[in-house]
Amino acid sequence: MKDLIIKIAEEKILEAIENGELDNLPGKGKPLDLQDCCHIPPELRAGYKILKNAGLLPEEMELQKEIAALEKFIADCQQEDEKESLRKKLIEKNLYYDILMEKRRRR
Repeated sequence: MKDLIIKIAEEKILEAIENGELDNLPGKGKPLDLQDCCHIPPELRAGYKILKNAGLLPEEMELQKEIAALEKFIADCQQEDEKESLRKKLIEKNLYYDILMEKRRRR
């Protein structure tokens, strides 16, 4: 049954292409925004999209970037005292991130 539906859909799409029905669609020639937002709760999606369009990141994404940067700095660091300082910052960032995500889950 599923294969039949897919085949019908493909035929309809090919027919529309042949008839030129898809030639003047808005956004033609522009890249699609295929960024997956299924991990974002529905009630936060509009706000996140506004932040993204403004060039800003939600707090948890900013924290993820900071955590990744700290992990790289730790891996590249040669001085043990500096490495220890970076590890403490990493622990703090991870803890704050975990608390933030727990608060979001409880909403």
